[in-house]
Amino acid sequence: MGELNISEMSLPSLFDQARKIHQLASDSTVDQESIRKGCEMLEKCEDMISRLGLFSTNETKEDISTANLKYILVPYYLGELTEKVSQEDRVQILKASQTKLKEFVTFCEAMELLPEEESESSKQGSSNTFADKRAKKIARFKRKKAAESKLLEIKEHRERRGRSTRASALSTPVEAGEEDVLDDDGEEEREAWLTTISLAICKALDLLEMLKKEEEMLSAVERQMQDLGKEFTESLLDERKSKVEGWHRDSATRAQYAKPAPPITCATFAQDVLEGRASVSQTHEHKHQPLIFGPASLTGRNLTTERERMAAQVFQPGHRLPTMSIEEAGETEMDIMNKWQERTKKYIEEANSSWYNDPIKPGPPEEDEDDDAAVERARAFDDWKDDNPRGAGNSKLTPCG
Repeated sequence: MGELNISEMSLPSLFDQARKIHQLASDSTVDQESIRKGCEMLEKCEDMISRLGLFSTNETKEDISTANLKYILVPYYLGELTEKVSQEDRVQILKASQTKLKEFVTFCEAMELLPEEESESSKQGSSNTFADKRAKKIARFKRKKAAESKLLEIKEHRERRGRSTRASALSTPVEAGEEDVLDDDGEEEREAWLTTISLAICKALDLLEMLKKEEEMLSAVERQMQDLGKEFTESLLDERKSKVEGWHRDSATRAQYAKPAPPITCATFAQDVLEGRASVSQTHEHKHQPLIFGPASLTGRNLTTERERMAAQVFQPGHRLPTMSIEEAGETEMDIMNKWQERTKKYIEEANSSWYNDPIKPGPPEEDEDDDAAVERARAFDDWKDDNPRGAGNSKLTPCG
């Protein structure tokens, strides 16, 4: 919506559009452009209200017409939307938001819309005891819940009245208890706006306390940073600079008398050294080139001087280095798998040619059958069977024998 459209809009249209943006900003996340557009609309509403002279300090809430009651909420909406503006200087946003909220509370107090408890506490000043703060918050919370339930009740009553009006227009019977008098519309709307203002007062007071605490914290941090400021930064940098220079000077001095040991590039040998089975000075044969870490300008060429070798050995890995390349590991795995397949194939062939799978083949007579003693025993047994036929010993036991 462009600036020309805002300047050409009427006060009710501006208020309705700004109220929709405020409701969207309260219920969900709205982009900064919409929030700034809502603030611009509300500022235009304030200017039009001031020029039209809708409110006077000599009036009370009874003197304000029902159609103008809703414009009391303009400073409250503007204060809440201003708090949601994203800006680098957060303190200025907090101050602007608090100014609008205080303006809203002050005007409500002049119009006798502020509860007596809040008016007395504002006159007496902020209470220091936790009990008083707790009691005030509990009373405010109860008023807030009562206002929300009252607005919900009014909304439901309006919906019932709308259904009743549509039913009457269609000449259908109306349920009992849903007949409303047209003269009560103005009273119901006035009650709804007064309840909305009461709810806004509770929210504005809570938001004022929160913004005040946030402003105090941000101001304290800003003061602390200003106090420390440049002195703290310079002293810290000088201290770190002196430490680094000392470390480099000491390391250069030690390098003249002590030659560093070559890096251990074999993981198994490093494990032996850690566990005490080998010494660093021992030679270890491995077929891999030692991995030297360091600046890329040094590791990519031959190291000729001791200085370059020391510079390349500055950064060493904190993990075990590999003992073979990926290709060698793959070849080893393939050898293991081939051996395993050959061994498995051999076992399968042996299992298929086992003795219990071979058919029984008739073979030559055993050697004991050719033995004379065995022949004699067989002949004696044949003679005994001739002398003792089968069942001969039981003939006397049979009843008919």
